[in-house]
Amino acid sequence: MEGRADSRGEPRAWLSGSVLGRCCVEPLVFFANFALVLQDPVTTQYLRHRFSADLGYNGTRERGSCSNHTVDPTAQEVETLTSHWTLYMNVGGFLVGLFSSTLLGAWSDCVGRRPLLVLASFGLLLNNLVSIFVVHLQLHVGYFVLGRILCALLGDFSGLLAAGFASVADVSCSRTRTIRMALLEACIGVAGMLASLVGGHWLQEQGYANPFWLALALLITMTLYAAFCFGETVKEPTPARLFTLRHHRSIVQLYVAQAPEKSRKHLALYSLAIFVVITVHIGAQDILTLYEMSTPLCWDSRLIGYGSAAQQLPYLSSLLGLWLLQYCLDDTWVAEIGLAFNILGMVVFAFATITPLMFTGYGLLFLSLVITPVIRAKLSKLVSKSEQGALFSALACVNGLAMLMASSIFNSLYPATLNFMKGFPFLLGAGLLFIPAILIGILEKTNHCPEFQQFPQSP
Repeated sequence: MEGRADSRGEPRAWLSGSVLGRCCVEPLVFFANFALVLQDPVTTQYLRHRFSADLGYNGTRERGSCSNHTVDPTAQEVETLTSHWTLYMNVGGFLVGLFSSTLLGAWSDCVGRRPLLVLASFGLLLNNLVSIFVVHLQLHVGYFVLGRILCALLGDFSGLLAAGFASVADVSCSRTRTIRMALLEACIGVAGMLASLVGGHWLQEQGYANPFWLALALLITMTLYAAFCFGETVKEPTPARLFTLRHHRSIVQLYVAQAPEKSRKHLALYSLAIFVVITVHIGAQDILTLYEMSTPLCWDSRLIGYGSAAQQLPYLSSLLGLWLLQYCLDDTWVAEIGLAFNILGMVVFAFATITPLMFTGYGLLFLSLVITPVIRAKLSKLVSKSEQGALFSALACVNGLAMLMASSIFNSLYPATLNFMKGFPFLLGAGLLFIPAILIGILEKTNHCPEFQQFPQSP
């Protein structure tokens, strides 16, 4: 495939090189998610530690107090403050990222993927440095919000993912695009699983600071990799102004411009489906650490690390499941099966009161992450090569909006339901997942545009 000549008779060396690794974006995504998963649970636990110290509460890690199922008002206030500050960080990042990620993603269609990857990597590095200062100098926790805003200005992790998925779309063909998207997501999962295992043990043994230092080293490495090692996947990058409305306009045109090769209905409804899926995934992740730390589970740092690792395991199991199921099922059916197991896992979380039941819920999520690569691949096939950056920056915007909605709903609902049912947000998530299941089924049933009517892809 890579050695085939193009219309001018020249070998597609640019495609071959990218597939063989010179242009490989996977290490960037791996290092970025390793650093984020290493930091996020530590940040949550650090916030809880700070608020516990401020309120004079020291019973959070006592097993005896965990066996008492009565609600401690001080403990409830600690959980509420921790949940609310997590919300503030996510809202601050979203409001800034809503503008920057869409601008930078569409810009990358012109100038190439490397500039966005460098900017996003540097933004994650700045956020990490702010976190280190907060932990070492005992600064006000509001500086965590400042770090998120600085990171969002430069693209954040969503911008890095937009450039990553766009680069995969640049070099993959229609037949392999879904599995290539899943492979990139598997890199996210492997990194997250390893970071969770390392972070849980490290936090318990050496405190809050050292995980941030390891994340700093990784983020410096990936910033240098993006700047000097990543090979450009856009065939002919051209200089373009960054601050212009043309980039935002190109995203709007994806959904409103008439084109015989694509369906605006499909673009809009697939985007809605992935929005709901990401909302539920991120919302559940936001509250899982608090859910596990509090009564009746009362997990310590080591168990939280195992739980975080179990959250990442579906990236690998979903990749394997997608690869196997594609031999006998269409991508649509694979996504529907993944949604069914995701719903079951959420229901188990809602009623989990003992550790084995929590891990049973994690086990049921083994195919939960086949959904997003299937939808991304379907969306990517609906637009042209020159619109991949705009598409994935639009999806980055969808991802940011999903993060905001997830934080607003789950982080607000969790403290509000502590008194009558702590697991209610998980039940809500299970109900919401019926929406993408229905949408994907309807779109597949009413799809009258066969594959050859979509935009031509790389052979």
